[in-house]
Amino acid sequence: MVTLELKGLHRVTAKGRVYWYAWRGGPRLAGMPSTPEFLASYNEAIASRTTPDNNRFRSLITQYKASADYRKLAESTRRNWGPWLDRIAGHFGELRIAQFDRPEKIRPIIRRWRAAYAETPRSADYGIQVLSRVLSYAVDPLGKIGSNPCEGVRQLYSGSRSEIIWTDNDVEHLKKTCSAEIAYALDLAACTGLRVGDLIRLSWSHVDEDAITIATGKSRHQREAIIPLYQELRDALGRIPKRSPVILTSSKKRPWTVNGLASSFSDAKKIAWPKGDDLHFHDLRGTAATKFYTAGLTEREIAEIMGWEEDHVSRIIRRYVSRGAAIKERIRKLDQAKK
Repeated sequence: MVTLELKGLHRVTAKGRVYWYAWRGGPRLAGMPSTPEFLASYNEAIASRTTPDNNRFRSLITQYKASADYRKLAESTRRNWGPWLDRIAGHFGELRIAQFDRPEKIRPIIRRWRAAYAETPRSADYGIQVLSRVLSYAVDPLGKIGSNPCEGVRQLYSGSRSEIIWTDNDVEHLKKTCSAEIAYALDLAACTGLRVGDLIRLSWSHVDEDAITIATGKSRHQREAIIPLYQELRDALGRIPKRSPVILTSSKKRPWTVNGLASSFSDAKKIAWPKGDDLHFHDLRGTAATKFYTAGLTEREIAEIMGWEEDHVSRIIRRYVSRGAAIKERIRKLDQAKK
């Protein structure tokens, strides 16, 4: 048998099954490699790519990936969305765009697609989020459809992590068994509230006499986080050895990568909580909000630093700062107002 080398094939494994696509984001191929059916579907896909049909949904994926809207997304977001855009193109690619302009007809199809991921509700909702963004782009600026049919599809996952934080006991428990490098990252995240992408690029040059000032990656460096150097933050910085221009480094004395820190952090949690836990690194942002409050910042000031709404900050404060501490803070402010 003659084996042909087909260029650009994309292999995806999902739930133990292997699927082949003509290219990343391209149509799913029929049959198995080296079979006539597979070769025929590959040739058909290549031919359609040479003469693209702008009336098919697949063209929306192509246009969205090439758009300024997509390029404006954070690199980490594009990295997470890429596989979902491939799945969406593979499933909906051959449908006509006009079909998405009939919500009552297309929503059941969208729900059936989401149902394939129902065992992991958060993943299913994430897929709908990506599909919705593409369809919103089709509404405006493309004007291909009149409305976004995903707007009538409810979320499956009802839980929220928005008000989960690490307590002091949680932090101390992990620090009993983790490396010094993970402990430094833990302390700095809990004291600054910075997202992991900003945390790993935080340099000593960002630290001045009174505050840490850094342009945040989530805002594409258009917004600065200005974090006052309160005593606990000064103490955390004082414990970190200056091995590099970047504050946080791995055991190899090199700056962390996002994946490197995430992997080491996950391993440390497994040792600290062998039976599992419900704490994520990102939850340290809520911990920082409570520290800012007890250090004397107002809820408005905290919201500005964190990029949150004030009512979100208020809920965290009410939930995690003891009533006694909150009352003492208000007394202190009232006493200062009288001076």
